[in-house]
Amino acid sequence: MKLTHKVSIAAVLLCGVMLCAAGCGGNGGNGGNKTNYQDDVKPYDKDFSLAYNANLQEKAYEYKFNFLPEYDTGYGQGYVGDTMPYYENGTYYVYYLKDQGDSVAHSVYLATTTDFVHWTEVQEPILTAAQVGQELMIGTGSVVKVKDKYYFFYTANSDTKVAPYHETIVVAEGKSPTAFTKKADWEIRPDAAVKGDDFRDPQAYYDADTDTITLTVTAQDPGGVAGVFKYTLNGDLDLSSVSRGELIYRRDTSVITGNVYNLECSDTFKVGDKWYLTFSAQDGDVWYTSADTQYGLYTATPKPLDGQIFYAAKHASNGTDTYLIGWARRAETISSTQGINGWGGNLQVQKVVSDGNGGIKLAPVDAYTQNTDERVLVAGPTISVKSGDYTEAFRCFERYMVTGKVSYSGTGDFGIAFDYDGTEGKYQTITFSPAKQELSFELNLHTTPVTSVPASLAANKAYSFTYIQEGSVGVLYVEGQTALTVRVYGMSGKNVMFWANGNDVTISELKQFTHTY
Repeated sequence: MKLTHKVSIAAVLLCGVMLCAAGCGGNGGNGGNKTNYQDDVKPYDKDFSLAYNANLQEKAYEYKFNFLPEYDTGYGQGYVGDTMPYYENGTYYVYYLKDQGDSVAHSVYLATTTDFVHWTEVQEPILTAAQVGQELMIGTGSVVKVKDKYYFFYTANSDTKVAPYHETIVVAEGKSPTAFTKKADWEIRPDAAVKGDDFRDPQAYYDADTDTITLTVTAQDPGGVAGVFKYTLNGDLDLSSVSRGELIYRRDTSVITGNVYNLECSDTFKVGDKWYLTFSAQDGDVWYTSADTQYGLYTATPKPLDGQIFYAAKHASNGTDTYLIGWARRAETISSTQGINGWGGNLQVQKVVSDGNGGIKLAPVDAYTQNTDERVLVAGPTISVKSGDYTEAFRCFERYMVTGKVSYSGTGDFGIAFDYDGTEGKYQTITFSPAKQELSFELNLHTTPVTSVPASLAANKAYSFTYIQEGSVGVLYVEGQTALTVRVYGMSGKNVMFWANGNDVTISELKQFTHTY
């Protein structure tokens, strides 16, 4: 039984929900509670404010949108690492490298869904790491159907002291997408086209007309520059048919800067009449570039789709809509407030749409903007924020959405502030920066930068926005330009603020919704 941990916490917090129904409010900034919430508690709300710290709140959340594996009794909480989505007949199969919990060396687990709201978790691993030789640990891969078989290509990751290669590509096969058997003595090794240190993350595509499988693999060229390479082989997995790696994208070092030695979890898909290649720059953003054909060369200037908290995303498509499915980074130690830099976290899904200018952008999943009930705001539909102020605007529950428009008249920064422990110096902030032309997320009242994305901002113009939060995972979408995923701990039951510094800011048409799922 895996639910003992969360059930016990939920039982304790039930008292908090009943107290809120009697009129108890949360602790907001600038003096605390200002609103009686008696008339605004919905039957599907959960207020975890009586869980007095961020750790207890995080343990109590029951994630629906941002799937998290059940707590493993005797092992602890497991987390979603690199995702490997596969779609068939109305079901999204999201394989993932499970970190911690009952997982052995990043074994592969599976969760399925039809709507990205209701998830079914497969409790036993789909693939278990061998923990010996070449496969000390499992690395990212993908599933592809070839005729009546399913092939799961993945990375065998070793300690090179006990195996000849750091990473190789191996495969498992099955007759369904839920059961696979590793194929013995089958391995694609790095060749002269690539540097041998990193050779990983195969994404498989099948061409029935030619009965060939194409794998895109992330690696470095012999000069040490990160890129994406194409390998092909016959549909019967004949190793003698494997082609040498052909470069389809080489990192643009003038745009993707820093110590980026691998373009992880690369993937290709088509939106409209263009092909897009996505990848995660090592511990950085999810980027995309475009080309006229699936295997490039991809030469368009790369652009980020989100910041560093949304990571390792790959696509899934039902033939009509395309989604990027990755994970939302967590803090290694929630109580430290020193950064959001842990490996793995919650599964996260965002919709891919055209930006109207030959590119793509991320948008909320339709199911996340539906089945909502409008709630009473703390401050009403229009708020004017003077420079230096933090003005309470709405209340944070376990799962909610906020929409509105924001405009400013000066040149200073402004944004949204989330409490942490009642101390102003630990506010978590989303910042609109006209000077930097970016959106960013910081901890400790602007002093601990976490992540940022470019944004086009101009004074005296109203920008529409949508903010969706579940548990501690939040995403801000601004004027269809960009998405910024944030991780805000310790906020449940408290009031969220708008702030300004050097600007007079107006928030209009403000609405908050709670989800009825």
